[in-house]
Amino acid sequence: MKKTQKTNKEKESNTKTRTKESEIFASCSFSSLGLHSTLSEQLQERLGFEAPTLVQAQAIPVILSGRHVLVNAETGSGKTIAYLAPIIHYLQGYNPRIERSHGTFALVLVPTRELCLQVYEILQKLLHRFHWIVPGYVMGGENRNKEKARLRKGISILIATPGRLLDHLKNTSSFVHTNLRWIIFDEADRILELGFGKDIEEILDLLGSRANESVEKGKFSEFQRQNLLLSATLNEKVNHLSKISLENPVMIGLDNMKMQPDSSVNQTGSLGSDVDEDLDYSIKSVNSSSGDYRLPAQLVQRFVKVPCGSRLAVLLSILKHLFEREASQKVVVFFSTCDAVDFHYMLLSEFQWSPYSQFEEELKQMFLKCKTFRLHGNMKQEDRRTTFSAFKTEKSALLVSTDVAARGLDFPKVRCIIQYDSPGEASEYVHRVGRTARLGERGESLLFLQPIEVDYLQDLEKHGVSLTEYPLLKIIDSFPLHSQMHRVKKFVSLESHPWVVSLQRELESYISAEPKIKKQAKDAFCSWVRAYTAHRGDLKQIFMVKKLHLGHVAKSFALREQPSLVGKAFQNQSKKRKRDLKQKQKGLFKKRKVASKT
Repeated sequence: MKKTQKTNKEKESNTKTRTKESEIFASCSFSSLGLHSTLSEQLQERLGFEAPTLVQAQAIPVILSGRHVLVNAETGSGKTIAYLAPIIHYLQGYNPRIERSHGTFALVLVPTRELCLQVYEILQKLLHRFHWIVPGYVMGGENRNKEKARLRKGISILIATPGRLLDHLKNTSSFVHTNLRWIIFDEADRILELGFGKDIEEILDLLGSRANESVEKGKFSEFQRQNLLLSATLNEKVNHLSKISLENPVMIGLDNMKMQPDSSVNQTGSLGSDVDEDLDYSIKSVNSSSGDYRLPAQLVQRFVKVPCGSRLAVLLSILKHLFEREASQKVVVFFSTCDAVDFHYMLLSEFQWSPYSQFEEELKQMFLKCKTFRLHGNMKQEDRRTTFSAFKTEKSALLVSTDVAARGLDFPKVRCIIQYDSPGEASEYVHRVGRTARLGERGESLLFLQPIEVDYLQDLEKHGVSLTEYPLLKIIDSFPLHSQMHRVKKFVSLESHPWVVSLQRELESYISAEPKIKKQAKDAFCSWVRAYTAHRGDLKQIFMVKKLHLGHVAKSFALREQPSLVGKAFQNQSKKRKRDLKQKQKGLFKKRKVASKT
């Protein structure tokens, strides 16, 4: 109890400190930070920044000074502008002006294609009045030959995903980077989580950009190489990247943080794994009194405890409530697998029912009256790009997505984030909720948990993330059933609530009558169970597949079939694993017997 009170006091103190800092920096302007007046005007006119955010006010002067920088700040705090603005400030001031033939001066590495396009769009707006500075991007899924042609002509500021950049560094001889002055790692933690550690080390070697390493000289060689690393969460892999790429860096935003251990890695000292005990300067510079992650103070965080078999009906009910409460808003729902996204997208886009009578077919109407989009890694690049652009421009819409949308993406006016499937690591929770409450705007987040998973709340609390319970029954009670308000006794369980029962029955009827969506539901069921078994470390004790009732899991996909029919492949795999384990144990027993005889 005392520990909780102490934690709450620390959080209140940190929030008050950040509020005071924000008030101080709100009175300054971009020009007063040292940026060119035309660039400051572009920030206001094109991007709507009246004044710098806290992280921008702290980072921009330091980056302008030429120092290497490690920035750790909450999502949605304006980190992209914090590194792009100083780069443009310097490039527009070169005399004589830079030309395309001079090649690449700044390189921005990002984890995903969507973030690559987002940074490129921001860059285009900032360069509106600096037409001689050419922005560009290279990323997986794009035509290599077209990218080579653009690199041959010259790109001043290049945004890239690591794999495609490495490809061009090795195979595109016309890629000029001898004048490279800046390398920026945006969302560094996610880059490393996605397995790009070895690629990053190879890129640094090819560019001669490891700390204290000499670089190939170009026309503008009088300028020192400057590397910047930005990350919303910290772990030992990020620390190792900072050690090999940053030279005597200035730390920004690390006053109340400490390095978070990454339980998924081994002790071998490379970006492909973990680092050794000597964490050097990065960890020493961080106050170890708190392991909290930074989240916006205006973000309202809640959880809802739902029995497995009622999850789908409750999700649809909450979405209906959100869009009826406030028609003009955006909501993002996160799922664990691509199949789950496809199934829920199809269901939410097509499901109709009658609010008056379940037998009046002609009176049926769309259950959700909003535009629905989907986003996941198995979609074609063009479809992903279309979704990304369309959801950004819509005033009211629903996006169902995997974690491909959880990092760095800035969707304007997202009011609510729903984590229907658990994010697993606490750091991933932080990134998901970071899609709302951005740049000072209010936002809400809702985490779905089954009764067997509530210990996950304690895991989040270890990182200073505390959630309050969502008033679910109050919301459910507000829905009229067949044009009449139902009177529900307070002791009624959620599963037997008339609204939930009725909606679940309608969903199951709809799925069983539509072969195409029924197949999607089966695929989603199988992939969901596989994903559930994939939790790592201590989380395996919370998310245990043995505790699941697979019949109830099937109901959460509106399937009437027993799991033995739907999850046959999964059950066969489980049986095979058990057989193999028994055979191994028998083999070991025989070996021991022989050894004891000899």
